[in-house]
Parts: sequence; C-alpha cells; structure tokens
Amino acid sequence: MDRQRLDKWLWHARVVKARTSAAALVESGHVRINGVRETSPGHAVKQGDVVTIALDNSVRLLKVTGFSERRGDAASARVLYDDLHRGKE
Repeated sequence: MDRQRLDKWLWHARVVKARTSAAALVESGHVRINGVRETSPGHAVKQGDVVTIALDNSVRLLKVTGFSERRGDAASARVLYDDLHRGKE
C-alpha cells in the first residue's frame, strides 16, 4: 500500500477516536497536507507527506511514514508517522 485516504490514515494513526471525527476535522478545514489546506476526507496521503492538524487548541505536525490495514493500539499507530513538532511547545 503506497497511499491511503486521509480520514482513514488520521483514524489509524489515532489522531482522532472515530473515522467520522477524522472526516469532520478535514471537512472543517483543520488539516493541511504539505502546507495546503485539504477539505476532502478521501484525499490520498502518501509516504513523506507532512500533515498539519489543528486540534484542541494545539497544532500537530506529522510526517507520514507508513500505513495500516486496520486500526491498532497506540504502539502500532506510532509507527505510521514521525512527530515533527515534539518538544517545541
């Protein structure tokens, strides 16, 4: 798998608790891919894309490093991205 729907990736990466929440987050304009606002939950992300998410009064900056067929636990979700904003608060 070299691409995945944005809403599915956000859910698998455990950014949100439900896929519908991921779709709503994207549709409301709170997600950017490589600096460009994305409003389509079905937009495909690929490895190397940088996803910026405005969530709960904070901003997460995640670089896509992988994909998953199913949603797993937090440890398996952690390998789907590199957190580029860690430690800069």
